[in-house]
Amino acid sequence: MSRLHHREDHRTDRIGWLRAAVLGANDGIVSTASLVAGVAASHAPRAGIWIAGVAGLVAGAMSMAAGEYVSVSSQADTERADLDRERHELATQTDHEHDELAGIYEKRGLDAALARQVAEQLMAHDALGAHARDELGITETGTARPLQAAVASAASFAVGASLPLLALAVAPARLLVPFVVGASLVFLATLGGLAARTGGAPLRTGVVRVTLWGALAMGATALVGSLFGIAA
Repeated sequence: MSRLHHREDHRTDRIGWLRAAVLGANDGIVSTASLVAGVAASHAPRAGIWIAGVAGLVAGAMSMAAGEYVSVSSQADTERADLDRERHELATQTDHEHDELAGIYEKRGLDAALARQVAEQLMAHDALGAHARDELGITETGTARPLQAAVASAASFAVGASLPLLALAVAPARLLVPFVVGASLVFLATLGGLAARTGGAPLRTGVVRVTLWGALAMGATALVGSLFGIAA
């Protein structure tokens, strides 16, 4: 009897790019909408608001890419150093590493004999992979990918930042601030819902979480802009 093989699609497979993409898009919407609202509240001309918004988009995207690349590269360096150390220990202290792996399986509920048998077979198949996964917690889905994270962050930030600018393009002059803020809150709610759905989280939680903090950020920036506008 033949076995049917199928590939299961787990949500954890998406965690690396999903985190970077959601963070980038959320920052793009919030920072650009806040910047636009703050500058507009200071009674700046529309051209000045556009310059500030576009400059914020470019600077933010580059900052996100650089920051994400450096951060994830540091994680990758740490993982690489741990794997190099583990590789050396496997070559010089094989028995100790076998006992260590067996001990991990015992703590997970296997009896001593079975734990040693499992450790022996897994080390015979892929010793470094077994220790990386079960001792160090390094898996294929969780492995740091700096370039992927940087590109995802920059692209998602740019997409997110373009949405408040789109709202700015069609906003009536007398309602510019409330129009941009309101549209941006809708964008944030949509993003929170999509992220929650993709990640399997409760929809309401995802929507409220990003919308609340976005509203606070935009409100604070608009208040500061208004105060500076009055002072001027």
